[in-house]
Amino acid sequence: MKIYRNPDVMWREEDEYKEQALEGLEKGDDVEEVGTSVLYSGGTMLSLNLLGTEVWKLCDGKTAGEIVSALLEEFDVERDVLSKDVEAFVDELKEKDFIRYEE
Repeated sequence: MKIYRNPDVMWREEDEYKEQALEGLEKGDDVEEVGTSVLYSGGTMLSLNLLGTEVWKLCDGKTAGEIVSALLEEFDVERDVLSKDVEAFVDELKEKDFIRYEE
């Protein structure tokens, strides 16, 4: 199944915080709590960390497997761990109607 962002969702990437998160990653810091973008739709707002932001941007017709493969090129993490994280995050986005699936 291909994953697409809901076009009605407004989103903004926070460049300053993205830089902060990338610098932290370089140093080996835990940057999971650094919000690098914000999604908003229908009264629901969601702050995304660096990984969530990159997943969100890849929801442009790719499958979950393609998203994981693309992220593995940028993040030093095991495929199994990343696959589970991506699956859980995409499920959350689907529950909030921020994404849709198509065949």
